[in-house]
Amino acid sequence: MNKILSQQKRIESIDILRGIVMVLMALDHVRDYFHIGANVDNPLNLDTTTPLLFFTRWITHFCAPVFVFLSGASIYLQSLRKTKKELSVFLIKRGLWLIAVEFILISFAWSFNPNYQFIFLQVIWAIGISMLILGLCIRLPYAVILTIGLLIVFGHNLLDYPEAAPNLQAGFWWDLLHHSRFSVYPYWNNHAAIIAYPFLPWTGLMMLGYCTGIYFTSSVQPAHRRKILLRLGLAVIGLFIVVRFINLYGDPVAWSTQKNILFTFFSFINVNKYPPSLMYMCVTIGPALLVLAWIENIQNRFTNIMRTYGRVAFFYYILHIYLIHLLSAIAFLSRGHSFSDATNTGNIFPFYFVAPGEGYSLGIVYAVWLFVVILLYPLCRWYDQYKTAHKEKWWLSYL
Repeated sequence: MNKILSQQKRIESIDILRGIVMVLMALDHVRDYFHIGANVDNPLNLDTTTPLLFFTRWITHFCAPVFVFLSGASIYLQSLRKTKKELSVFLIKRGLWLIAVEFILISFAWSFNPNYQFIFLQVIWAIGISMLILGLCIRLPYAVILTIGLLIVFGHNLLDYPEAAPNLQAGFWWDLLHHSRFSVYPYWNNHAAIIAYPFLPWTGLMMLGYCTGIYFTSSVQPAHRRKILLRLGLAVIGLFIVVRFINLYGDPVAWSTQKNILFTFFSFINVNKYPPSLMYMCVTIGPALLVLAWIENIQNRFTNIMRTYGRVAFFYYILHIYLIHLLSAIAFLSRGHSFSDATNTGNIFPFYFVAPGEGYSLGIVYAVWLFVVILLYPLCRWYDQYKTAHKEKWWLSYL
Protein backbone atom coordinates (compact mmCIF):
# COMPACT_ATOMS: atom_id res chain seq x y z
CA MET A 1 0.00 0.00 0.00
CA ASN A 2 2.81 2.43 0.82
CA LYS A 3 4.40 1.81 -2.57
CA ILE A 4 1.11 2.48 -4.32
CA LEU A 5 0.66 5.73 -2.44
CA SER A 6 4.23 6.76 -3.17
CA GLN A 7 3.81 6.02 -6.85
CA GLN A 8 0.58 8.01 -7.01
CA LYS A 9 2.11 11.00 -5.20
CA ARG A 10 5.17 10.93 -7.41
CA ILE A 11 3.15 10.93 -10.60
CA GLU A 12 1.01 13.77 -9.26
CA SER A 13 4.08 15.96 -8.76
CA ILE A 14 5.01 15.42 -12.41
CA ASP A 15 1.47 16.24 -13.53
CA ILE A 16 1.33 19.37 -11.38
CA LEU A 17 4.52 20.78 -12.87
CA ARG A 18 3.38 19.82 -16.36
CA GLY A 19 0.11 21.64 -15.72
CA ILE A 20 1.93 24.77 -14.53
CA VAL A 21 4.03 24.99 -17.69
CA MET A 22 0.99 24.34 -19.89
CA VAL A 23 -0.80 27.27 -18.27
CA LEU A 24 2.28 29.47 -18.77
CA MET A 25 2.45 28.37 -22.39
CA ALA A 26 -0.94 29.90 -23.05
CA LEU A 27 0.40 33.28 -21.91
CA ASP A 28 3.01 33.29 -24.66
CA HIS A 29 0.52 32.26 -27.30
CA VAL A 30 -1.99 34.90 -26.24
CA ARG A 31 0.81 37.46 -26.51
CA ASP A 32 1.55 36.20 -30.04
CA TYR A 33 -2.01 36.91 -31.15
CA PHE A 34 -3.04 39.89 -29.03
CA HIS A 35 -0.09 42.08 -28.09
CA ILE A 36 0.43 45.20 -30.16
CA GLY A 37 4.14 44.48 -30.46
CA ALA A 38 3.78 40.86 -31.50
CA ASN A 39 4.98 39.96 -35.01
CA VAL A 40 6.80 43.28 -35.38
CA ASP A 41 9.55 43.04 -32.74
CA ASN A 42 11.21 40.50 -30.48
CA PRO A 43 10.04 40.93 -26.87
CA LEU A 44 13.54 39.88 -25.78
CA ASN A 45 15.18 42.66 -27.81
CA LEU A 46 16.98 44.58 -25.07
CA ASP A 47 17.03 47.76 -27.16
CA THR A 48 13.23 48.00 -27.36
CA THR A 49 11.65 45.80 -24.68
CA THR A 50 10.35 46.72 -21.24
CA PRO A 51 10.94 44.70 -18.04
CA LEU A 52 7.35 43.41 -17.99
CA LEU A 53 7.36 42.49 -21.67
CA PHE A 54 10.73 40.76 -21.31
CA PHE A 55 9.49 38.79 -18.30
CA THR A 56 6.23 37.88 -20.05
CA ARG A 57 8.17 36.23 -22.84
CA TRP A 58 11.10 34.89 -20.82
CA ILE A 59 9.04 33.08 -18.18
CA THR A 60 7.43 31.00 -20.92
CA HIS A 61 10.87 29.66 -21.85
CA PHE A 62 10.22 27.03 -19.20
CA CYS A 63 7.30 25.49 -21.06
CA ALA A 64 8.78 23.49 -23.94
CA PRO A 65 11.91 22.11 -22.23
CA VAL A 66 10.08 21.14 -19.04
CA PHE A 67 7.32 19.47 -21.07
CA VAL A 68 9.87 17.52 -23.14
CA PHE A 69 11.88 16.58 -20.05
CA LEU A 70 8.79 15.37 -18.18
CA SER A 71 7.67 13.44 -21.26
CA GLY A 72 10.92 11.53 -21.03
CA ALA A 73 10.39 10.84 -17.31
CA SER A 74 6.86 9.61 -18.02
CA ILE A 75 8.22 7.26 -20.68
CA TYR A 76 10.54 5.72 -18.08
CA LEU A 77 7.54 5.12 -15.81
CA GLN A 78 5.76 3.45 -18.72
CA SER A 79 8.77 1.15 -19.10
CA LEU A 80 7.86 -0.29 -15.68
CA ARG A 81 4.49 -1.43 -17.05
CA LYS A 82 5.46 -2.47 -20.59
CA THR A 83 8.01 -4.77 -22.11
CA LYS A 84 10.78 -3.18 -24.18
CA LYS A 85 9.08 -4.36 -27.35
CA GLU A 86 5.68 -2.99 -26.31
CA LEU A 87 7.16 0.35 -25.30
CA SER A 88 9.20 0.62 -28.50
CA VAL A 89 6.14 0.01 -30.69
CA PHE A 90 4.06 2.45 -28.65
CA LEU A 91 6.65 5.24 -28.82
CA ILE A 92 7.16 4.85 -32.56
CA LYS A 93 3.42 4.88 -33.23
CA ARG A 94 2.76 7.76 -30.86
CA GLY A 95 5.69 9.72 -32.31
CA LEU A 96 4.33 9.33 -35.84
CA TRP A 97 0.85 10.28 -34.58
CA LEU A 98 2.17 13.46 -32.94
CA ILE A 99 3.98 14.47 -36.12
CA ALA A 100 0.78 13.96 -38.12
CA VAL A 101 -1.21 16.01 -35.60
CA GLU A 102 1.37 18.81 -35.80
CA PHE A 103 1.11 18.92 -39.58
CA ILE A 104 -2.68 18.68 -39.80
CA LEU A 105 -4.49 19.89 -36.66
CA ILE A 106 -1.96 22.23 -35.09
CA SER A 107 -0.66 23.86 -38.27
CA PHE A 108 -4.24 24.77 -39.11
CA ALA A 109 -4.84 26.05 -35.57
CA TRP A 110 -1.88 28.41 -35.92
CA SER A 111 -2.75 29.70 -39.37
CA PHE A 112 -6.51 29.18 -39.89
CA ASN A 113 -5.50 28.75 -43.52
CA PRO A 114 -7.56 25.87 -45.03
CA ASN A 115 -5.12 25.66 -47.93
CA TYR A 116 -2.30 24.74 -45.54
CA GLN A 117 0.04 27.19 -47.21
CA PHE A 118 2.38 26.76 -44.25
CA ILE A 119 3.22 23.63 -42.25
CA PHE A 120 4.82 24.33 -38.87
CA LEU A 121 7.42 22.05 -37.29
CA GLN A 122 7.18 23.14 -33.67
CA VAL A 123 7.18 21.57 -30.23
CA ILE A 124 4.76 18.70 -30.97
CA TRP A 125 6.85 17.75 -34.00
CA ALA A 126 9.98 17.83 -31.83
CA ILE A 127 8.34 15.63 -29.19
CA GLY A 128 7.05 13.25 -31.86
CA ILE A 129 10.38 12.74 -33.61
CA SER A 130 12.14 12.47 -30.23
CA MET A 131 9.68 9.77 -29.12
CA LEU A 132 10.24 7.92 -32.37
CA ILE A 133 14.03 8.02 -31.91
CA LEU A 134 13.74 7.00 -28.25
CA GLY A 135 11.46 4.17 -29.33
CA LEU A 136 14.22 2.92 -31.61
CA CYS A 137 16.79 3.27 -28.80
CA ILE A 138 14.69 1.95 -25.93
CA ARG A 139 16.24 -1.52 -26.04
CA LEU A 140 19.68 -0.04 -25.35
CA PRO A 141 21.03 -0.26 -21.80
CA TYR A 142 20.12 2.60 -19.47
CA ALA A 143 23.75 3.74 -19.29
CA VAL A 144 23.97 3.99 -23.08
CA ILE A 145 20.81 6.12 -23.34
CA LEU A 146 22.12 8.34 -20.53
CA THR A 147 25.47 8.72 -22.29
CA ILE A 148 23.85 9.62 -25.61
CA GLY A 149 21.60 12.17 -23.90
CA LEU A 150 24.51 13.78 -22.06
CA LEU A 151 26.63 13.94 -25.22
CA ILE A 152 23.83 15.63 -27.16
CA VAL A 153 22.83 18.12 -24.47
CA PHE A 154 26.35 19.08 -23.42
CA GLY A 155 27.98 18.77 -26.84
CA HIS A 156 25.54 20.04 -29.46
CA ASN A 157 26.63 23.66 -29.00
CA LEU A 158 29.94 22.71 -30.59
CA LEU A 159 27.93 22.97 -33.81
CA ASP A 160 27.46 26.69 -33.12
CA TYR A 161 31.00 27.39 -34.30
CA PRO A 162 30.70 26.10 -37.88
CA GLU A 163 27.14 27.42 -38.02
CA ALA A 164 28.42 30.92 -37.25
CA ALA A 165 30.32 31.01 -40.54
CA PRO A 166 29.01 33.95 -42.61
CA ASN A 167 28.75 31.91 -45.81
CA LEU A 168 27.04 28.89 -44.28
CA GLN A 169 24.21 27.43 -46.36
CA ALA A 170 22.77 24.89 -43.98
CA GLY A 171 20.23 23.16 -46.19
CA PHE A 172 17.06 21.37 -45.21
CA TRP A 173 18.49 18.36 -43.35
CA TRP A 174 20.98 20.40 -41.34
CA ASP A 175 18.28 22.91 -40.44
CA LEU A 176 16.00 20.04 -39.43
CA LEU A 177 18.72 18.57 -37.24
CA HIS A 178 20.10 21.62 -35.46
CA HIS A 179 20.57 24.94 -37.23
CA SER A 180 17.14 26.24 -38.19
CA ARG A 181 15.80 29.50 -36.83
CA PHE A 182 12.37 29.48 -38.47
CA SER A 183 13.82 28.55 -41.85
CA VAL A 184 11.20 28.40 -44.61
CA TYR A 185 11.35 25.60 -47.19
CA PRO A 186 8.94 25.63 -50.14
CA TYR A 187 7.88 22.14 -51.12
CA TRP A 188 4.96 22.39 -53.54
CA ASN A 189 2.97 25.04 -55.44
CA ASN A 190 3.32 28.02 -53.08
CA HIS A 191 3.33 25.81 -49.97
CA ALA A 192 6.15 25.77 -47.45
CA ALA A 193 7.35 24.19 -44.22
CA ILE A 194 8.64 26.38 -41.38
CA ILE A 195 11.21 24.65 -39.18
CA ALA A 196 10.96 26.21 -35.73
CA TYR A 197 12.23 23.28 -33.65
CA PRO A 198 15.33 21.43 -34.92
CA PHE A 199 15.06 18.11 -33.18
CA LEU A 200 18.56 17.07 -32.04
CA PRO A 201 18.76 19.03 -28.73
CA TRP A 202 15.15 18.18 -27.87
CA THR A 203 15.85 14.48 -28.39
CA GLY A 204 18.84 14.68 -26.07
CA LEU A 205 16.73 16.43 -23.43
CA MET A 206 14.00 13.78 -23.66
CA MET A 207 16.64 11.09 -23.16
CA LEU A 208 17.87 12.82 -20.01
CA GLY A 209 14.28 13.12 -18.81
CA TYR A 210 13.85 9.39 -19.42
CA CYS A 211 16.95 8.62 -17.38
CA THR A 212 15.83 10.94 -14.57
CA GLY A 213 12.63 8.91 -14.37
CA ILE A 214 14.56 6.27 -12.44
CA TYR A 215 14.34 8.53 -9.37
CA PHE A 216 10.54 8.46 -9.54
CA THR A 217 10.17 4.73 -9.07
CA SER A 218 8.54 3.30 -5.96
CA SER A 219 11.92 1.90 -4.84
CA VAL A 220 13.15 5.46 -4.18
CA GLN A 221 11.83 6.89 -0.93
CA PRO A 222 10.18 10.34 -1.24
CA ALA A 223 12.66 12.02 1.12
CA HIS A 224 15.62 10.59 -0.80
CA ARG A 225 14.04 11.58 -4.13
CA ARG A 226 13.55 15.15 -2.95
CA LYS A 227 17.19 15.28 -1.83
CA ILE A 228 18.37 14.02 -5.23
CA LEU A 229 16.16 16.47 -7.14
CA LEU A 230 17.29 19.34 -4.94
CA ARG A 231 20.96 18.55 -5.49
CA LEU A 232 20.50 18.03 -9.22
CA GLY A 233 18.54 21.27 -9.55
CA LEU A 234 21.14 23.31 -7.66
CA ALA A 235 23.96 21.68 -9.64
CA VAL A 236 22.30 22.51 -12.96
CA ILE A 237 21.64 26.11 -11.90
CA GLY A 238 25.23 26.39 -10.68
CA LEU A 239 26.47 25.05 -14.02
CA PHE A 240 24.40 27.69 -15.80
CA ILE A 241 25.83 30.52 -13.70
CA VAL A 242 29.46 29.43 -14.11
CA VAL A 243 29.39 28.54 -17.81
CA ARG A 244 27.26 31.52 -18.76
CA PHE A 245 29.56 33.86 -16.82
CA ILE A 246 32.61 32.50 -18.65
CA ASN A 247 30.79 33.42 -21.88
CA LEU A 248 32.72 31.07 -24.17
CA TYR A 249 30.44 28.07 -24.64
CA GLY A 250 26.89 26.87 -24.16
CA ASP A 251 24.98 29.54 -26.08
CA PRO A 252 25.54 31.06 -29.55
CA VAL A 253 24.90 34.60 -28.27
CA ALA A 254 27.20 36.01 -25.60
CA TRP A 255 25.80 38.17 -22.83
CA SER A 256 27.07 41.73 -22.45
CA THR A 257 26.92 44.77 -20.19
CA GLN A 258 23.80 46.83 -20.82
CA LYS A 259 22.48 50.26 -19.84
CA ASN A 260 21.83 49.25 -16.23
CA ILE A 261 22.12 46.30 -13.85
CA LEU A 262 18.63 44.98 -14.60
CA PHE A 263 19.16 44.87 -18.35
CA THR A 264 22.61 43.35 -17.88
CA PHE A 265 20.88 40.60 -15.88
CA PHE A 266 18.37 40.25 -18.73
CA SER A 267 21.27 39.82 -21.15
CA PHE A 268 22.76 37.16 -18.88
CA ILE A 269 19.55 35.07 -18.81
CA ASN A 270 18.55 35.81 -22.42
CA VAL A 271 19.54 32.43 -23.84
CA ASN A 272 18.88 30.80 -27.19
CA LYS A 273 15.72 28.73 -27.67
CA TYR A 274 15.89 28.07 -31.42
CA PRO A 275 17.60 25.62 -31.17
CA PRO A 276 17.68 25.21 -27.38
CA SER A 277 21.21 25.85 -26.16
CA LEU A 278 22.86 24.12 -23.22
CA MET A 279 22.39 27.33 -21.22
CA TYR A 280 18.71 27.49 -22.18
CA MET A 281 18.18 23.94 -20.94
CA CYS A 282 20.13 24.56 -17.73
CA VAL A 283 18.26 27.75 -16.78
CA THR A 284 14.90 26.03 -17.28
CA ILE A 285 15.46 22.44 -16.16
CA GLY A 286 17.44 23.41 -13.04
CA PRO A 287 14.56 25.35 -11.44
CA ALA A 288 12.10 22.71 -12.69
CA LEU A 289 13.93 20.06 -10.67
CA LEU A 290 13.70 22.26 -7.58
CA VAL A 291 9.96 22.70 -8.13
CA LEU A 292 9.54 18.93 -8.47
CA ALA A 293 11.26 18.49 -5.13
CA TRP A 294 9.15 21.20 -3.51
CA ILE A 295 5.63 20.34 -4.73
CA GLU A 296 5.71 16.66 -3.86
CA ASN A 297 4.49 17.43 -0.34
CA ILE A 298 2.00 20.12 -1.35
CA GLN A 299 -1.65 19.40 -1.93
CA ASN A 300 -4.14 22.24 -2.17
CA ARG A 301 -6.67 23.70 -4.59
CA PHE A 302 -3.97 25.22 -6.80
CA THR A 303 -2.04 21.96 -7.18
CA ASN A 304 -5.28 20.06 -7.81
CA ILE A 305 -6.17 22.43 -10.65
CA MET A 306 -2.67 22.31 -12.14
CA ARG A 307 -2.70 18.52 -11.92
CA THR A 308 -5.86 18.44 -14.02
CA TYR A 309 -4.24 20.50 -16.78
CA GLY A 310 -1.13 18.34 -16.57
CA ARG A 311 -3.00 15.04 -16.87
CA VAL A 312 -4.60 16.12 -20.16
CA ALA A 313 -1.74 18.24 -21.49
CA PHE A 314 -2.01 17.28 -25.16
CA PHE A 315 -5.79 17.74 -25.18
CA TYR A 316 -5.32 21.15 -23.55
CA TYR A 317 -2.55 22.09 -25.97
CA ILE A 318 -4.70 21.55 -29.06
CA LEU A 319 -7.75 23.30 -27.61
CA HIS A 320 -5.88 26.34 -26.31
CA ILE A 321 -4.36 27.23 -29.71
CA TYR A 322 -7.74 26.99 -31.45
CA LEU A 323 -9.43 29.04 -28.73
CA ILE A 324 -6.76 31.77 -28.70
CA HIS A 325 -6.80 32.10 -32.47
CA LEU A 326 -10.60 32.16 -32.52
CA LEU A 327 -10.65 34.96 -29.95
CA SER A 328 -8.02 36.76 -32.00
CA ALA A 329 -10.24 36.46 -35.08
CA ILE A 330 -13.19 37.94 -33.16
CA ALA A 331 -11.00 40.83 -31.99
CA PHE A 332 -9.66 41.32 -35.53
CA LEU A 333 -13.16 41.58 -37.00
CA SER A 334 -14.35 43.80 -34.12
CA ARG A 335 -11.66 46.34 -35.07
CA GLY A 336 -13.42 46.87 -38.40
CA HIS A 337 -11.56 44.39 -40.57
CA SER A 338 -13.31 42.09 -43.03
CA PHE A 339 -12.84 38.41 -43.82
CA SER A 340 -11.04 39.52 -46.95
CA ASP A 341 -8.58 41.48 -44.82
CA ALA A 342 -8.06 38.43 -42.65
CA THR A 343 -6.98 36.18 -45.51
CA ASN A 344 -5.02 38.76 -47.50
CA THR A 345 -1.73 38.20 -45.72
CA GLY A 346 0.49 37.76 -48.76
CA ASN A 347 2.95 34.94 -49.28
CA ILE A 348 5.13 35.58 -46.23
CA PHE A 349 2.97 36.18 -43.14
CA PRO A 350 1.45 32.81 -42.20
CA PHE A 351 -1.42 33.78 -39.86
CA TYR A 352 -4.96 34.67 -40.86
CA PHE A 353 -6.93 37.14 -38.68
CA VAL A 354 -3.73 38.77 -37.43
CA ALA A 355 -2.45 42.22 -38.46
CA PRO A 356 1.16 42.97 -37.45
CA GLY A 357 1.31 46.25 -35.58
CA GLU A 358 -2.26 45.96 -34.32
CA GLY A 359 -3.23 44.69 -30.92
CA TYR A 360 -3.54 45.52 -27.28
CA SER A 361 -1.56 46.28 -24.14
CA LEU A 362 0.01 43.68 -21.89
CA GLY A 363 -2.84 44.21 -19.43
CA ILE A 364 -5.32 42.95 -22.04
CA VAL A 365 -2.96 40.09 -22.89
CA TYR A 366 -2.95 38.93 -19.27
CA ALA A 367 -6.75 39.27 -19.03
CA VAL A 368 -7.30 37.18 -22.18
CA TRP A 369 -4.78 34.62 -20.91
CA LEU A 370 -6.70 34.16 -17.64
CA PHE A 371 -9.98 33.95 -19.57
CA VAL A 372 -8.58 31.20 -21.83
CA VAL A 373 -7.15 29.16 -18.96
CA ILE A 374 -10.32 29.42 -16.87
CA LEU A 375 -12.59 28.63 -19.83
CA LEU A 376 -10.66 25.48 -20.68
CA TYR A 377 -10.62 24.09 -17.15
CA PRO A 378 -14.11 22.47 -17.20
CA LEU A 379 -13.30 20.76 -20.50
CA CYS A 380 -9.97 19.51 -19.17
CA ARG A 381 -11.61 18.27 -15.98
CA TRP A 382 -14.30 16.45 -17.97
CA TYR A 383 -11.75 14.82 -20.24
CA ASP A 384 -9.57 13.81 -17.29
CA GLN A 385 -12.56 12.12 -15.66
CA TYR A 386 -13.48 10.46 -18.96
CA LYS A 387 -9.95 9.06 -19.37
CA THR A 388 -9.93 7.78 -15.81
CA ALA A 389 -13.29 6.04 -16.27
CA HIS A 390 -12.38 4.52 -19.66
CA LYS A 391 -8.85 3.22 -19.27
CA GLU A 392 -9.74 0.27 -21.47
CA LYS A 393 -9.98 2.54 -24.55
CA TRP A 394 -6.56 2.26 -26.21
CA TRP A 395 -6.95 5.41 -28.30
CA LEU A 396 -7.04 7.62 -25.20
CA SER A 397 -3.31 7.04 -24.74
CA TYR A 398 -2.76 9.00 -27.98
CA LEU A 399 -4.61 12.16 -26.88
